[in-house]
Formats: sequence, structure tokens, C-alpha cells
Amino acid sequence: MTKLGAVALAAALALVAAGCGGGTKQQAAPKPPRLPRALAQSWAQQANAVATAIAAGDGCTAQARAVSLRQQVIAAVNAHRIPAQLLEPLTSGVNDLAGRISCTPAPPPTPPAPPPHGNGNGNGNGHDKGHGHGHGHGHGNQDEGDG
Repeated sequence: MTKLGAVALAAALALVAAGCGGGTKQQAAPKPPRLPRALAQSWAQQANAVATAIAAGDGCTAQARAVSLRQQVIAAVNAHRIPAQLLEPLTSGVNDLAGRISCTPAPPPTPPAPPPHGNGNGNGNGHDKGHGHGHGHGHGNQDEGDG
């Protein structure tokens, strides 16, 4: 999802909230469907937050916010708070938004290498493998006393 797409969704939500009508009343034309203002404003803010996360390169946050927005729209649809004429464009828009964002988590940091601990690796600290703790010292030269 591009920043432009998320901004377009936010603009569409704002237009729906405003009613998309002109300033003059038309007697023959029915009133356009409108979302409750509080819903439209909240959803527009959330769509902007998705766009902000995308612009920052944070696909995981953007996706989480888009999924949250979609869940709220679905809840409003199920509660019959959305005019029938707006159901399809609104649900299509939030489904498309959430579906176009990919979350690629950063790889986990590599653990630091363990410090050397003198296990016979020749590091010169006097702790060679197989030697130490006083076992076997002083018994290695069997040629003493034969001469």
C-alpha cells in the first residue's frame, strides 16, 4: 500500500463524512448517505496513521493499524451504523487497504559471541584442556634416576 493509497482512503472517508453534497439544497434530489461524523473522523485519523506508518517504512505497524480499522468498520456494519449505499465502497476500501500492506519483521539480532574461556584453545591463559586441578602433575618424567 502506498502512502498515496492510504491518503486517498482518508480523503474518501472525509468526503463521506461531509456528505459529498453542495451547499445548496435540491428539492428533487435525495440526501446523500452519510456516515456518523464521529465514525468518519475516527476512521480518517486511523487511515492517516496507517499512511504515516507506511511513510516511515514500518509495514508491521501500518498493517496492525489497517487491520484494526477494518475490524472497527466491520463492527459498525454489523451494528447497522453504515448506510446501505456506503457498505460496499467502505468495506472494499478497508479490505483493500489491509490486504495491500505487508509486514516483514526485522530479523532477530544476532547474539554476541561468547568470550573465550580457556578450554585448550591456545589463548595462553594457562587453562589447557585436560590439565589442571593438580591431577597427574609430577608424574610425567619416568627417566629420572636411571642414569
